[in-house]
Amino acid sequence: MDAAAHIGKLVPAHRSLGAHLMALGLLLVCWSPLACAHKASDSYLHLSASGATVGAQWDIALRDLDVALDLDANGDGQLTWGEVRQAQNRIVRYALGNLQLRTAGTLCVTHAGESLIDEHSDGAYFVLRFTARCVQPVQALQLDYQLFATVDAGHRGLVNLTLGQRVFTAVLGPTDPRGRFSATEASSWREFAGYLRTGVEHIWSGFDHLLFLFSLLLPAVLLRTERHWLPKSALAPALKEVFQVVTAFTVAHSLTLGLATFGVVRLPSRISESAIALSVVIAALNNVVPVVRHRRWIVAFAFGLIHGFGFANVLADLGLPRNALTLALVGFNLGVEAGQLAIVMLFIPVAFLLRETLFYRRYLIVGGSGAIAMVAALWLIERAFDLKFLAIH
Repeated sequence: MDAAAHIGKLVPAHRSLGAHLMALGLLLVCWSPLACAHKASDSYLHLSASGATVGAQWDIALRDLDVALDLDANGDGQLTWGEVRQAQNRIVRYALGNLQLRTAGTLCVTHAGESLIDEHSDGAYFVLRFTARCVQPVQALQLDYQLFATVDAGHRGLVNLTLGQRVFTAVLGPTDPRGRFSATEASSWREFAGYLRTGVEHIWSGFDHLLFLFSLLLPAVLLRTERHWLPKSALAPALKEVFQVVTAFTVAHSLTLGLATFGVVRLPSRISESAIALSVVIAALNNVVPVVRHRRWIVAFAFGLIHGFGFANVLADLGLPRNALTLALVGFNLGVEAGQLAIVMLFIPVAFLLRETLFYRRYLIVGGSGAIAMVAALWLIERAFDLKFLAIH
């Protein structure tokens, strides 16, 4: 890496001065500050136990570290390698101070190793390699994960642990900071349950996937005339459309998720993530200026193929061995579907009750969809041109 090169440009997000409906819609969709600008905050922690020693590599997004530690020393909005290097000791202390490893109830002692910078699909990451010395050979390990707990309640740590002949995965964060892993108590069912949970958590925190789904579901309780949205008279037609849309999306992303996970078809993450953002823009704008008024399940299927590559990136980031791919794929995909179904079951009754109101037909359909399109447009720009828009700093 060129030490003189800029790691990335941090551009503050500008508040829209558009119509009142757009402003209201923007408020509705931006329930998380980070959701308005970029993908959810993730770190990737890879651990491998050998005897009484645990070797580790921890990839942490620099944009998240900047929020927590204010790395931009001169305040010019540009984070450089020099500023990161100057703050390296602070970063290491902050990271290791928010992670504890225990075995047999005793704290393992961590020792920092080399630090690097690496590029992920969503930007630059600080890579910390370290070891943990435990009091006895590791048969069971407990992790206490507190990274960004005080600054970002939506942060997730994607953990991959090799312990004996088993590979464990977990998603830890402020709401669920503790993970326990045991080589002697391991079972395929527990591993499957872990992948299932990872899938649920991913769809619930995957703002781009959620906004695409909401864009398709919002009109399901309405009928479009030449100029107006009108409420459907009965629930059955709305449920039929929801079933068609969700099924098409599920079949499509399951197909490409499987193909990508097993390496049959590969798509560079920058292209897939940009295409996902574009799909959200198109689906949302179709609610504002309807072009596809019928058979929207075709749109769901077409763009669902792209979203499957995004889901596959999550499994790839977990660093799974070849013999765990089938179990991980089935569990993760079922988790995605379960999380998606829960959202649909909560959304549809509320949408049906509100469908006759001006609030729903104008503020949510027009204002909300317009705001979703604006948010997704920011994602598209930052992913396609490697820019970073921060809603908070």
